[in-house]
Amino acid sequence: MTPLGTTGHGNSPLSPKELADLIPSLATKEELNEWERENILHAREWAIAARTSPNDVACDEYVRKLHLKMFDQTWKWAGQYRRTEKNIGIPFHEIRERLAALFADVRYWIENGTYSPDEIAVRFHHRLVAIHSFPNGNGRHARLIADVLVMKLARPSLTWGSTDLIKQGESRARYLDAIRKADNADLRPLIEFARS
Repeated sequence: MTPLGTTGHGNSPLSPKELADLIPSLATKEELNEWERENILHAREWAIAARTSPNDVACDEYVRKLHLKMFDQTWKWAGQYRRTEKNIGIPFHEIRERLAALFADVRYWIENGTYSPDEIAVRFHHRLVAIHSFPNGNGRHARLIADVLVMKLARPSLTWGSTDLIKQGESRARYLDAIRKADNADLRPLIEFARS
């Protein structure tokens, strides 16, 4: 069992204040992951059923609301942008500005057919992960919002390696490697992984 507050490869550490905002009484990372998984399943059902257009997905209100739905039973700060620096992501005071630029880009790509629906969703995911808007849950949030967007664009949900990417292992290593390649302008491995 892994104590809460311990971070693995590719995870953002939580500050003591952020950890203190845990709602349920949990002692281990495994308990937290299971608790969050249930919360996220409910959020996924909500997101898929919501009558939302693709352009509506690429906006500040939706991004925060989805994070809130995913973690509202877990963290008091769910749906709120981070106020601390992390080991990855942009400086926290730039989050709103960078997100506004990202939302404008995504809406432009959709309206002009700049990329395929899969590539639009994966580009959205990659930029959300790079910005790292929230204290925790950024990868899961970015994957879910990419799934929602691609489905709103009339494509099947992305599969993201068809495995649990929370646990350390080969799939998570492939995912993180694809993220690093996308960081260096090679999105192909991440697009392929998203459909694997």
